Amino acid sequence: MTTRISPVPFPVWNEDHAARLDQPNLLLYRSNLLGSDLRITNYGGGNTSAKITQKDPLTGQDVQVLWVKGSGGDVGSMKLDGFSTLYMDKLIALQDIYRGPEHEDEMVGYLPHCTFNLNPRAASIDTPLHAYLPFAHVDHMHPDSVIAIAAMANSEAITQQAFGESIGWLPWRRPGYELGLQLQRYVAAHPGLKGLVLGGHGLFTWGDDSRTCYENTVAVIAQAQTWLAEQAQARNAVPFGGAKVTGLDATTQDAVLAKLLPVLRGQASQSGHKLLHVDRQPVVMEFVNSHQLEALAALGTSCPDHFLRTKIKPLILEESVYTLSGAALSEAIAGKLADYRADYTAYYERCKRANSPALRDPNPVIILLPRIGMVSIAKDKATARIAGEFYVNAINVMRDANAIDTYVGLPEQEAFDIEYWLLEEAKLQRMPKAKPLVGKVALVTGGAGGIGRAIVERQLQEGVCAVLLDIDAAALESTVTELSKKFGKDVVRGVVCDVTSEESVIAAYARTAIEYGGVDILVSNAGIASASPLEDTTLALWNRNQSILATGYFLVGREAFRLMKAQGVGGSMVFIASKNGMVASNQAVAYCAAKAAEIQLSRSFALEGAPLGIRCNVVNPDAVIRGSKIWTGTWSQERAAANKVSEEELEAFYRDRSMLKRSVFPEDIAEATYFLASELAAKSTGNILNVDAGNLAAFPR
Repeated sequence: MTTRISPVPFPVWNEDHAARLDQPNLLLYRSNLLGSDLRITNYGGGNTSAKITQKDPLTGQDVQVLWVKGSGGDVGSMKLDGFSTLYMDKLIALQDIYRGPEHEDEMVGYLPHCTFNLNPRAASIDTPLHAYLPFAHVDHMHPDSVIAIAAMANSEAITQQAFGESIGWLPWRRPGYELGLQLQRYVAAHPGLKGLVLGGHGLFTWGDDSRTCYENTVAVIAQAQTWLAEQAQARNAVPFGGAKVTGLDATTQDAVLAKLLPVLRGQASQSGHKLLHVDRQPVVMEFVNSHQLEALAALGTSCPDHFLRTKIKPLILEESVYTLSGAALSEAIAGKLADYRADYTAYYERCKRANSPALRDPNPVIILLPRIGMVSIAKDKATARIAGEFYVNAINVMRDANAIDTYVGLPEQEAFDIEYWLLEEAKLQRMPKAKPLVGKVALVTGGAGGIGRAIVERQLQEGVCAVLLDIDAAALESTVTELSKKFGKDVVRGVVCDVTSEESVIAAYARTAIEYGGVDILVSNAGIASASPLEDTTLALWNRNQSILATGYFLVGREAFRLMKAQGVGGSMVFIASKNGMVASNQAVAYCAAKAAEIQLSRSFALEGAPLGIRCNVVNPDAVIRGSKIWTGTWSQERAAANKVSEEELEAFYRDRSMLKRSVFPEDIAEATYFLASELAAKSTGNILNVDAGNLAAFPR
């Protein structure tokens, strides 16, 4: 049997760094350190606190202030403003007005009255759990190893076996005010504890200072890991009952995913666009290929954080679906999703209470594919990825719990009461409105060039996930790195692609489907520019222009059309053509003819796409000199010669010949492209938008 204990030690406390920090920043350092290791806690999971003496801004007197991670956020990435600060004496006083467990949710409304120093960070529901423990520093973490013990059928007895008398145990109770008081009473009755396991939930640990607290936390987690590994080895435990099937080879997996995911995404996006995330790490493959897959998946998760992200249970997609295509594949996936939605709705009807929020999206969040891996689906890429990470946590918990004892998930009613908790609903209602392109995927050819990058950046500002295609690998890598730093690693991908190669284009779309689930917006922008007198224009130059500007636009457009049709939720294409497609320029016959072909091609896409909700429009730039890569070659010299001006005079020449006497920049093309790609232009197709500062000869007719 393989063990899950990593040979990599937990992050080490840096005393030299810590010595330079005040108490709030020591708490932040501890929090970030704990959150930097997924063996300690999952993303957004758990919280930390410190009781710190500070001056009351009104009285100038020393008061004790609870610093505790506020509502939302992640201990690994939070900043100092992520902590709520509350007067401890006021938190203690709340016990006098508490009316009992049936009224515990109302206590959340009193927490703002305890705020210290007008801190705007909303206090978490877990605040009482930290306030009422009599320790200066408290950590509440969700380590897989401890949750595995907490989720065993005989959790209390096994906690004692694993830790002896040093760690206490409390049965499952939903987080809240009553649980805070239970912790208070339990610790008072059991002095000398190092920590406490909450059944089905997680771990509390503490210390007299930040370093002691941190080292106690990681020591308890390491002890749990070691005990689990030793027990599993002693029992010769086989994870998940052993393999039922073997994984497909990577090439076959990719082929199945590229075919299946756009259909799956489209079927699940009927009420709003969603994005997918694929996870094929070893522990996922071990689970989806195992004998116990169906039985364990049906049990759901235990830790509330896991459950809130992953729903009551996953959907398992049978292998028989993999061989289907076309209408048969669409019908099969539609049937599976319909069955899941019906089952989820029945769960809602069984468990709902008189004041429960309305039924939410009944589609699955986690989809398990035997022999391939796991797919998670959500309204944005980060949420989909994080949901998958939470289910990996759940897989780890099930793996270790079943190796020693019997894994148990949350009871159905308890799970429902967390998922449809009024306090959780209030948190959802406070979420800011999503940006217009959240949930959508844009593929931009020539994405590493000046105009392409500007187009990508404009759409990223509106929430899109962008896939940049470019033949220049170095420029592509640099652009993707820069945009990822600015907008986040989840929303930008780069694929080296030659748009004149059918094989290369098909592979790029397959990679896009695997990364995000499909495509909603195509911006066909890759291009070249050339100039030559008519009699000097070679067949090679003519073919090069036709290959990139006409054939390339056809290939990327055709594959986008196929993908959008498979998704069944419409789409938008924008072709970046040129003023030269409307009116010829002197000594540019190959370029002008190819650009005219792009415009006519776009009309064909608009015609055939309309019944499917697929729009296609054109942006015609002119003389975009600054930042545009086509001006870095001989094109600048050629256009200067053709217009009898110097290269330095070109920008002024083009500006002055325009009706508005204004220069055109990549950002101007990006703005026009965003308009046509977005729902702002939902009723526009087959149109041309000139961005040329006014050129009478190029007016569309």
